[in-house]
Amino acid sequence: MNRTDERGVLVDLGQERPQLPANARNMSPIVPRASIQGRALVAVVAIMTFLASMTTGTVLLVSASAAEWQSDVASEITIQVRPQPGRDLERDTAAVTEAMRAQAGIVEVKPFTREESGKLLEPWLGTGLSMDDLPVPRMIIARVQPGTPLDLGVLRARVTQVAPSASVDDHRAWIERMRSMTNATVLAGLGILALVIVATIISVSFATRGAMAANRPIVEVLHFVGAGDRYIANRFLRHFLRLGLEGGVIGGGAAMLVFGFSESIAGWFSGTPVGDQFAALLGTFSLRPSGYIVLVVQAVLIGAITAVASRQTLFATLNDVD
Repeated sequence: MNRTDERGVLVDLGQERPQLPANARNMSPIVPRASIQGRALVAVVAIMTFLASMTTGTVLLVSASAAEWQSDVASEITIQVRPQPGRDLERDTAAVTEAMRAQAGIVEVKPFTREESGKLLEPWLGTGLSMDDLPVPRMIIARVQPGTPLDLGVLRARVTQVAPSASVDDHRAWIERMRSMTNATVLAGLGILALVIVATIISVSFATRGAMAANRPIVEVLHFVGAGDRYIANRFLRHFLRLGLEGGVIGGGAAMLVFGFSESIAGWFSGTPVGDQFAALLGTFSLRPSGYIVLVVQAVLIGAITAVASRQTLFATLNDVD
């Protein structure tokens, strides 16, 4: 006997079977939401997203630090006044300083004293050396106003006119080497990202085939009763898109937490050789807001790649069913 309740029509399946709502068959998904393959895929996508996010964040940090270095170095000119027999080094240094201050576009000129010049050599020669016995050149640092073009040929001629032993360095060679290093770092990061994406696609393909194998009887029944490949594939697509986004959120969120706390973590190693080297290379270890946006977009992209890779694998598997 059939009876109804507030949940809808109940179908009588016999005295030995429980009575189920008529719409219960629509509540069960074609692809089980919780399975070993699904959990494994979430773990793989989370790990891959974490590695990709760490790589991208590191590339962004190096690029930002390199851009700051290049800006700082490009805004300075270094003049070196070497000792020369028959000439007064102090007088030559003062003359070059005045010539640089009279140059248009120069906003600051700082000549190094003999003691300051000696301190520059302490990392190589140690302390306690007598500067009177060494032909230590004097350094002059001139800061250029940003956006001001300078004719270095005219500047060198003016400097050598007042001090023949002086030389002018605009650090172009060092900037070019830094630019090459930055480009190499970016290319290496892109290569690692490509490997991560390829590994993700391979992992998703195997996970999709595993899910199809586990649900092959259901897929065959749907296929032979008239369900199209697109209908079946869309059900799997939603499933793997959800798994991909879940793994992307976990991996990307973990990477953003690492970068968020990186400045505090760097403080633990402050004052140590390793900490100082990393601070000089990566600055404050903190990403800009635009960097976090890039990580979010990357996590969503990996989730989408997971869904697309599963869709292609599904159609290939359904062709085998035919």
